[in-house]
Amino acid sequence: MTVDIAELVNLRSNRPEAIAEAAARRTRRPLMNGTGRLMIIAADHPARGALGAGGRSMAMANRADLLERLCLALSRPGVDGVLATADILDDLLLLGALDGKIVLGSMNRGGLQGARFELDDRFTGHRPEDIERLGFDAGKLLLRIDYDDPGSLTTMESTARAIDDMAARRLPVFVEPFLSHRTPEGKVRNDLSAEAVTKSIAIASGLGGSSAYTWLKVPVTENPDDMAEVMATSTLPAVLLGGEIGGSVEEQAGAYEKWRGALRLPTVRGLVVGRSLLYPADGDVAAAVDTAVGLL
Repeated sequence: MTVDIAELVNLRSNRPEAIAEAAARRTRRPLMNGTGRLMIIAADHPARGALGAGGRSMAMANRADLLERLCLALSRPGVDGVLATADILDDLLLLGALDGKIVLGSMNRGGLQGARFELDDRFTGHRPEDIERLGFDAGKLLLRIDYDDPGSLTTMESTARAIDDMAARRLPVFVEPFLSHRTPEGKVRNDLSAEAVTKSIAIASGLGGSSAYTWLKVPVTENPDDMAEVMATSTLPAVLLGGEIGGSVEEQAGAYEKWRGALRLPTVRGLVVGRSLLYPADGDVAAAVDTAVGLL
């Protein structure tokens, strides 16, 4: 699909109600289909100021290019849906790309990449009432916990209340937990050791007054062989996240192998991957997506 930016801007300028109309007529489907697996394309990075992919610091800054990549990915067999912020989902609604797809609204994007307040990750994206009103299927939130940063407690409490609000509406929410720390240069780094990922899963699983609608979105540990023990920490259904992958074909292939092993675990139900599939090392989006789908 070639995206006509002028047409999108014209619609947004003259008929903003077209977005709500497109959401109302969108064909929906159950979260889980007959395969019991999920393949979701993630594209909520730009709203946190995280525009880099594959070694290019501003790869996601061109909206027409990003939308074209998303439409291509969503058109591939086996792709169930998309995770994004309102601006991107509104564009995809206007493009008619979300019919029959699972739509996850991104909820907290206030922890801007590189900001001093990065770990005070306020809920500046979709609210539970927005997800319900638009007929979307689930929400997603990011929970990074740094024991030395009081902002993490604010995020943690807000996360618990968001889980409560989503459960009250019987809407699934995908929680992406990390134990994090700041480097001497002040950059936030996520700890992917087995112990840290285990603790993050245990903390996230216990948030809120009900876990009935809570899913986990988890990374593969530094040593993939640790994943079986790590994922035994909770009975909540989980999906694997793609994370940051280098710009080489070899690093991309290595990521596929890590995902392949973890996908065999009983609580793991699929993949939520963004930049590594939308901006693959060889530039072939369709092939990258098809390879990931094949792992399921």
